[in-house]
Amino acid sequence: MPETERVAATEWWARLRRRLSVLGGPMEKLERYLERNFAVPPKNPSEEAQRLWREAVGTIVKNRRRRFRMVPDLDRRSEDKAKVRSAQEKIRVAIFVNQAAIIFSDGVKKKEYQLTEDIMKAGFSINPDELSSITSKHDLKALKMHGGVDGISKKVRSAFDHGICASDLDTRQNIYGVNRYAEKPSRSFWMFVWDALQDMTLIILMVCALLSAVVGLASEGWPKGMYDGLGIILSIFLVVTVTAASDYKQSLQFKELDNEKKKIFIHVTRDGYRQKISIYDLVVGDIVHLAIGDQVPADGLYIHGYSLLIDESSLSGESDPVYVSQDKPFILAGAKVQDGSAKMIVTAVGMRTEWGRLMSTLSEGGEDETPLQVKLNGVATIIGKIGLVFATLTFLVLLVRFLIEKGMTVGLFKWYSTDALTIVNYFATAVTIIVVAVPEGLPLAVTLSLAFAMKKLMNDKALVRHLSACETMGSAGTICTDKTGTLTTNHMVVDKIWIAEVTKSVTSNNILEDLNSVVFSSTLSLLLQGIFENTSAEVVKEKDGKQTILGTPTERAILEFGLSLEGDRDAEDRTCTKVKVEPFNSVKKQMAVLVSLPSGKSRWFCKGASEIILQMCDMVIDGDGNGIPLSEGWRKSILDTINFFASDALRTLCLAYKEVEDIDENADSPTSGFTLVAIFGIKDPVRPGVKDAVKTCMSAGITVRMVTGDNINTAKAIAKECGILTDDGIAIEGPQFRSKSPDETRALIPKIQVMARSLPLDKHTLVKNLRGMFHEVVAVTGDGTNDAPALHEADIGLAMGIAGTEVAKESADVIILDDNFSTIINVARWGRAVYINIQKFVQFQLTVNIVALVINFVSACITGSAPLTAVQLLWVNMIMDTLGALALATEPPNDEMMKRPPVRRGESFITKVMWRNIMGQSLYQLVVLGVLMFGGEKLLNIKGADSKSIINTLIFNSFVFCQVFNEINSREMQKINVFGGIISNWIFITIIAVTVAFQVVIIEFLGTFAGTVPLDWQLWLLSIGLGSISLIVGVILKCIPVVSGENSATPNGYSPLANGPDDI
Repeated sequence: MPETERVAATEWWARLRRRLSVLGGPMEKLERYLERNFAVPPKNPSEEAQRLWREAVGTIVKNRRRRFRMVPDLDRRSEDKAKVRSAQEKIRVAIFVNQAAIIFSDGVKKKEYQLTEDIMKAGFSINPDELSSITSKHDLKALKMHGGVDGISKKVRSAFDHGICASDLDTRQNIYGVNRYAEKPSRSFWMFVWDALQDMTLIILMVCALLSAVVGLASEGWPKGMYDGLGIILSIFLVVTVTAASDYKQSLQFKELDNEKKKIFIHVTRDGYRQKISIYDLVVGDIVHLAIGDQVPADGLYIHGYSLLIDESSLSGESDPVYVSQDKPFILAGAKVQDGSAKMIVTAVGMRTEWGRLMSTLSEGGEDETPLQVKLNGVATIIGKIGLVFATLTFLVLLVRFLIEKGMTVGLFKWYSTDALTIVNYFATAVTIIVVAVPEGLPLAVTLSLAFAMKKLMNDKALVRHLSACETMGSAGTICTDKTGTLTTNHMVVDKIWIAEVTKSVTSNNILEDLNSVVFSSTLSLLLQGIFENTSAEVVKEKDGKQTILGTPTERAILEFGLSLEGDRDAEDRTCTKVKVEPFNSVKKQMAVLVSLPSGKSRWFCKGASEIILQMCDMVIDGDGNGIPLSEGWRKSILDTINFFASDALRTLCLAYKEVEDIDENADSPTSGFTLVAIFGIKDPVRPGVKDAVKTCMSAGITVRMVTGDNINTAKAIAKECGILTDDGIAIEGPQFRSKSPDETRALIPKIQVMARSLPLDKHTLVKNLRGMFHEVVAVTGDGTNDAPALHEADIGLAMGIAGTEVAKESADVIILDDNFSTIINVARWGRAVYINIQKFVQFQLTVNIVALVINFVSACITGSAPLTAVQLLWVNMIMDTLGALALATEPPNDEMMKRPPVRRGESFITKVMWRNIMGQSLYQLVVLGVLMFGGEKLLNIKGADSKSIINTLIFNSFVFCQVFNEINSREMQKINVFGGIISNWIFITIIAVTVAFQVVIIEFLGTFAGTVPLDWQLWLLSIGLGSISLIVGVILKCIPVVSGENSATPNGYSPLANGPDDI
């Protein structure tokens, strides 16, 4: 290219960029206005912020019931909170006052409960109301009167070791009730039709249609006088039907997802074997097994257990946890197990529990609105105000022109029925402009897109509990993930063991013979005793008679090893009596048990994190089976063994014991004086696909940080295998992280890729600092009860569906049903898809808004008539609103979305790239429609009495096809190739096909109602050709670079030229 041409081209591009930059001022003002009035955080928004944007919306709302259907009713929510407080006070009275009242109630006549014939016929000996009142009122006196927990179990025909018979389920449900609380019935399709009919503009249009029909019949007679009014009525019917059908389908999707959220399972003993059932299948008499993190599914009585600590704050409002024991055996539904484990017998279910009664009184106050919903409500409000001004001006211009022409011809004192019809039609056109101008579909498109994404994610093993999480996940810049079960398979086996100075691989089938040959029998007995007594896993019998091991993967692995090692040995190691159990705690990172031996002695067994247990030991069992002092040399040798196991990516656990003289059930386990027995090296392989998923994260600008309680060498080995730990990253231990000053923490956090031996508090601190110091959007995984604060603090809390406790799931925003890290990446993909799809829809809808407003207003000012009638505008509104949202807001994600950085906090939603496309396409359409309007007859040589009708039909047809092709254009905001993946998107193709087919029907067959005339094939080709030029205009616009003041890494900023055909 010659130098002069190159310089000229450069100057031309510079001038174009300067002109586009003029948009910067209004855009910045718009963003500031939205940020000031329409901004809410993605999680836990304040009521003040929620009320602020509702007030900012004001009265510019066509259909308040529909627009705000998916946002919470704050007044109803306040009522629910008051109900909860009242119920908590009531329960507090029952718990803390009732016991005192019982002492003085001897002389008071108590309520008598009768045994009905049905109860006695079924073989039960206690009235359902009496049974439920014993637990809910904590009535110890009544419990003793019935023979205690043993007596209750007999009266409800249940046995502690056998449970109930499954064949009795129907009988028990008929007499004692089902474990469900009363819920409001689902909304029917006709309720959504009624909601759609609440649109104020449609109501006004219906009135106009009736007036038009009445005046038309009076002036033009039957049937001609009915056509205009009937056309509007039919259009309204179509709009309402399509809108209601779309909303009804969304409601079914949300109902299905809501049912998935409520699927909670619990372990019970029935028919003599342990099984997992839905909480909704629980009946009175069931023997329920409770563990840390469970939510109590029904009222019950404690049978036996270890250190059971219950959190009743959701019921009583009291934050202090309650210890449950045989002296205080009452357990209420809705409480959470904070620590320990136990078995309980169910005494009341469903509406006979305080929790059930409380839940049934609460209304569905709605889920918190998402940031995008709020922001688009702001955009809709601004455009609505502009549309209202344009509609008013259009009506005034048309009316004034009509009055002037009438005054100049027949005078203002002579009025005919046709004059009234003309004014009614003008008013209907103005109202229809408001219908088109107020983009109610913008915030509702967010809901549609989120519902679609949530449904797809459900199929991909991710249950989204909160709408905003799906949206926010697309902006996540950091994922803090657990190791065990998320990055690894969670299928654990003992791979190596160190015992009595010997390290052995456990892969061989002859492990018992191998160890017998080098380890004393007394040492093996001690090992087996420690395995079988100090475990939370248990062997249970299934329906088919087979035995299976239940428990955490780590506990199962060790118990399986113990069972394989036991072989035909004597079962002397199982003859101990458990005195006290301290379940595993993620803070202490250990579990302990105190047992009473047949010899009369007592012994503590402790098992947990290798370094922690080793610090508690001052003795070790040597090769001769004797306990010897743990010298520094021994300690160094053992640490080397631990590090050797850990460097081989094995989890390391130590087992130790301590003999004690006196038994004190209230004392905690000792913290020193233990004798080391063995070190376990447990293998947990990395999940297939995790390395690729981590690589995808890196290319998407998402930093993955591993936060684990494991040994640092194990964590580093797994992190390197997954690709998380890189050369410029660091691995740090929790205690070291906690010791840093704020300034040191600020410098350290960006480099942290692995945090080992961490406490739940460390995870919470890391998340809090990433969000506060570095304004990152953070996703965090968790499965334990103690992970709940971090899950709550993070922008997106991800709980594990298999390993996760109910407490963790309740605190999470998304439940990863298969515990797989790759599923988390899929959530991020869909989150990005939602954000980008809404941007596409906004770009498309704003283009239609601008063109429809300007063309009708300009035409009214210049020609005295609007080229697009009320019926036509209603059809255009349906194309851009319901159908447009279905087509663009449901685009599936593609791989390109994960090859650019996430959208950061505070970035503009409507970007300069979008404004470039909107203004460019609007300008092209206005030019085309303007030329047709003012010079169409002459240019196309259209003559005759119906030339005006033909031109107006051609304008309408061209306008619709411009939207059809612009809809295709909107599939890509930057890339030239807009057809990529279009064949696989059947929803989009169907919407386009239906739009085109119905347009043909309107033009060719419904002209009487729609105000159109049939067009010949040349004009059809012209309409399609003018619409298709939008694609060429789109290519030209995408070649115009946009000067952006935003971060150059933003996904919708200017990107470098394509490297090849795949990037175009």
